[in-house]
Amino acid sequence: MVRADAGRMREVKSDRLLAGARGEETAAQYLEAQGLSIIARNFRTRRGELDIIARDGMTLVFVEVRVRTSSAFGGAAASITGAKRARMIAAAGAYLCRLGREPPCRFDAILIDGAQGAKLTWERNILEV
Repeated sequence: MVRADAGRMREVKSDRLLAGARGEETAAQYLEAQGLSIIARNFRTRRGELDIIARDGMTLVFVEVRVRTSSAFGGAAASITGAKRARMIAAAGAYLCRLGREPPCRFDAILIDGAQGAKLTWERNILEV
């Protein structure tokens, strides 16, 4: 009985990871179509991760991608908690340290709600730092 439950949990996690990867790919394509240049994807540090780092003109854009198939818990926007915001800021700081300079920056979010990514929303300047 325990093995079946563990197997189902791995399957659910795998489905979420796959949906997240598809969402990030969709977001990157969308941002490129809007004229942004993708610089990096899945930049990870011990303190956090940035899904997409892009350039919008002279501005460096740190993008969080959130995918939710159900709005049962508030949808994609509600899933960016204060703790997640703090991890984004920490990861952005680490990226800027590696860069060695601090260009104009902003934090954006691509929110994908609904089955098969029915609704994509691009929220700009989601954080004031």
